[in-house]
Amino acid sequence: MPKMPVMRAVVEVLKSEGVDVVYGCPGAAILPLYKAMEEDGGIAHLIVRHEEGAAHMADGWSRTTGGVGVAIGTSGPAGTNMITGLYTAHADSVPILCVTGQAASDRLHQEAFQAVDIVSIAEPVTKWAVQVKEAAQAPWIFREAFRTARSGRPGPVLIDLPVDVQKEMIEWDAAIDAPLPVAAVEPHLPRVEKALDLLLAAERPLILAGGGVILADAHAELVELAELLQVPVQATLMGKGAMDEDHPLYAGMTGVQTSQRYGNASFLESDLVLALGARFGDRHTGRLDVYRAGRTFIHVDIEPTQIGKVFGPDLGIVSDTRLFLRALLGLARERGAGRPAGEWAARVRELKATLTRREDFDDVPIKAPRVYKEINEFYGPDTYFVTAIGLYQIWGGQHQKAPKPRHYQVCGQAGPLGWEIPAAIGVKTALARTEPDAEVVGIVGDYSFQFLVEELAVAAQYDVPFVLVMLNNEYLGLIRMAEDHGGYDMNYQVDLRYDEHGTDNVKIMEAYGCTGRRVREPGEIRPALEWARKEAARTSRPVLVEVMIEREADTANGVRIDDVREYEPVPSSVP
Repeated sequence: MPKMPVMRAVVEVLKSEGVDVVYGCPGAAILPLYKAMEEDGGIAHLIVRHEEGAAHMADGWSRTTGGVGVAIGTSGPAGTNMITGLYTAHADSVPILCVTGQAASDRLHQEAFQAVDIVSIAEPVTKWAVQVKEAAQAPWIFREAFRTARSGRPGPVLIDLPVDVQKEMIEWDAAIDAPLPVAAVEPHLPRVEKALDLLLAAERPLILAGGGVILADAHAELVELAELLQVPVQATLMGKGAMDEDHPLYAGMTGVQTSQRYGNASFLESDLVLALGARFGDRHTGRLDVYRAGRTFIHVDIEPTQIGKVFGPDLGIVSDTRLFLRALLGLARERGAGRPAGEWAARVRELKATLTRREDFDDVPIKAPRVYKEINEFYGPDTYFVTAIGLYQIWGGQHQKAPKPRHYQVCGQAGPLGWEIPAAIGVKTALARTEPDAEVVGIVGDYSFQFLVEELAVAAQYDVPFVLVMLNNEYLGLIRMAEDHGGYDMNYQVDLRYDEHGTDNVKIMEAYGCTGRRVREPGEIRPALEWARKEAARTSRPVLVEVMIEREADTANGVRIDDVREYEPVPSSVP
């Protein structure tokens, strides 16, 4: 067996696992790994300005490719800075690997410079956190890290590398090595049969496509089943894009925030819900007594402990979503269970056509729904979008269309401010080989923009172009709304405006070598988007379209799906 530096073996493992780019911050405690990457030359590297940004870039890469994104940092605060990124990936079931350098093994008990027990810190927000104590273990630990990240419910892993361990030699032959197998989670057939019985017996069934449909690449099977049995399909926020929203069987989103009026109405009229890879988040369900009343629930999830976590379903099935759908399709065809469109599908289409919200506002200041109307009309179905947390996430869930899986990416549960810029970098670099001309667009709020704004320097340095569309209300808009309507009766410490209009975000873009334009009237939005597309292509750098919107705007919201308050006049309809 040939001998080689242990970090060279690790680089060989990374490449064979499909890693073509990593995002990191070099430092003394991780330099042996950097030396191995330099000598190999097979993995691209982007120098981040903050380690949280590295984790979010790896996250965006993973959501786009379906692979395991990799972030690298030195010891101490580099690792602790990655924790928010690990938490985000853990919450949204995204497989990433964070690698941290560490002080020498014999110094860990001496409070050495930047030595911290990062394994213990990371354990609650990872599937596995481990420190390599013996050099010969390193390539095997990396193999197991990739398998763990991909297996079952995907998620993040952290590997901590003491610098002395990184410097050792080991026996390793990459020519006879390969990734470890990931076990398929097949459904138990009697439960599939029971699910089909319940589906066929229901008069008004719905399929609820969660993020598990996206992660399992099960969108084709989802559409095939829906069309065979003529069952309308809804999506959760994480499942957005699992079915083209213009499909006649698409029934919208249910929820107390990110939802459509017709989505809630369809759900309330349903008598059975087949939930695929969904976790029943509280912003989706609202009050459970209303959400559950009068309907049967089938819950399919690859992670057994997810079933029954929020409420006990009538039928639980542990399975990979795609394997379950294939089994259900096969069984339905054996029984000849296909059926023509009926009254229920027609009813859902009627609700979809009538229970809408306005988007055609011509007001100044601009109303946010108008921005999404322009986005929907301007960008094509192949555009990749990233967005984070705030009123704009809610508006996006309500108004933005997502025709394809993995093209609408949102940090759903953790909701870290600042996610959009590094995530967009991850998405764009993930597409460098397969879709180099694909457009990437970040929808961002004025507050979130500033949290990791320094990562604009990364995009500028490495020629990573994308467009940022900012909805700027010069407020912590979601918190202002919560203060105003949540029983607090205050407007306290949420106003970001000072001088004329607060931070000059266009000048911030220019400071990083990028460009931007401010929009104040609805008619300026489309020309600004056209300019941004051309400018991003011309400069190969990020471009900002800053849209100044209504300052104290509210999104439709509530605590029950049958009682969502609308703050704007809705089109008159008779459903």
